[in-house]
Amino acid sequence: MTKARLFRLSVVLVSIFMILLIIVYWDNVGTAHFYLHTSFSRPHSSGAISGIAAGEDWEALPDVDEFLAKLLSSNLKQNSSISRKTEQLLVQGSSKPVVSNLEENVRGYDWSTHNARNSLDQEKLQIERQRTLREFCANSSFTFPTKERSFDDIPNYELNHLIVDDRHGIIYCYVPKVACTNWKRVMIVLSESLLDQGVPYRNPLDIPREHVHNTSTHLTFNKFWRRYGKFSRHLMKIKLKKYTKFLFVRDPFVRLISAFRSKFELENEEFYRRFAIPMLKLYSNHTNLPASVSEAFGAGLKVSFSDFIQYLLDPRTEKMAPFNEHWRQVYRLCHPCQIDYDFIGKLETLDEDAAYLLQLLKVDRLLRFPPSYRNRTASSWEDDWFAKIPLAWRQQLYKLYEADFVLFGYPKPENLLKD
Repeated sequence: MTKARLFRLSVVLVSIFMILLIIVYWDNVGTAHFYLHTSFSRPHSSGAISGIAAGEDWEALPDVDEFLAKLLSSNLKQNSSISRKTEQLLVQGSSKPVVSNLEENVRGYDWSTHNARNSLDQEKLQIERQRTLREFCANSSFTFPTKERSFDDIPNYELNHLIVDDRHGIIYCYVPKVACTNWKRVMIVLSESLLDQGVPYRNPLDIPREHVHNTSTHLTFNKFWRRYGKFSRHLMKIKLKKYTKFLFVRDPFVRLISAFRSKFELENEEFYRRFAIPMLKLYSNHTNLPASVSEAFGAGLKVSFSDFIQYLLDPRTEKMAPFNEHWRQVYRLCHPCQIDYDFIGKLETLDEDAAYLLQLLKVDRLLRFPPSYRNRTASSWEDDWFAKIPLAWRQQLYKLYEADFVLFGYPKPENLLKD
């Protein structure tokens, strides 16, 4: 009897060990490079406030999480030596990026130097931004959809904007129309997730746009289920606890203007067929529309900004499908009340924030953040763009995006919401 019990126990232990090994070595990029260190780890400075999502549950992870963390951390020494060799190679190629994309050549880059804010000021700025976010997440009188959900309640398909770099212990939640193309490029360089003739990209601007937005290029949280099965949420929580998490945001109304300009004022076949045709039919009473965007533009058939706003406010829109990511609210993309972000950047201070973040991550010697476009949509344009939008629509639109305004400290646009 004793031998039988010992045999069964050994079988169970061996099975558990083999399962864990399979998880660890499932691929040679993911958790096999599980860097539990982070250059921007807690505790923050004395003025920082502990995150809402961190709470007591995060202070003591379940036993299986702790066991996985300890097991996976055994790879640290081996992987850190590999990382150092890679970083030496990256430094050699970190000269001024070469502009290779036609669109970017035409639009032009702002290569002018910017005086970075004093690091102390940046630290205070981050404390203030995080304090604002956490206070409103904890404020029971301020409500919006999905606010009360826990992280475990978020379905996997809503975690597709969280990009993971296991090499440096970084998680980036990308928000379209907030410099996400260039931040994705940075993540590709750091994670070495894309090769050029067998060699990882060294300069972000060398990476073609079509590869940047290819979903197969990035390791995102929503892919964890296919890789790690029932252990996926455990691994997510470990990485959320240990890794540096950041996002960049933008004035919500200006982001909408930028999305409209990008997707409906330029010829975009996909957005014409998926969105422009229905908008033109529903809100401009057009019928027998051309099949291609070039024909439509040639005939002067374009979606107006008014059509776009009507589409956003139409209750039928969300019933058919969730908002497209280019105009979906940030709180729905990045779940800021469920994820305790270490760094909140803003497009309005992109140059300073990006430089400071790369320093905090200790990767500033590997690469520089690509320069911003000169013709970036300006907040001063809001009055002109919304001049022909009825007041009632503007007020409804604000309610639709109010959580993004409040959580990220953007002032309420009173001039647009009153007669």
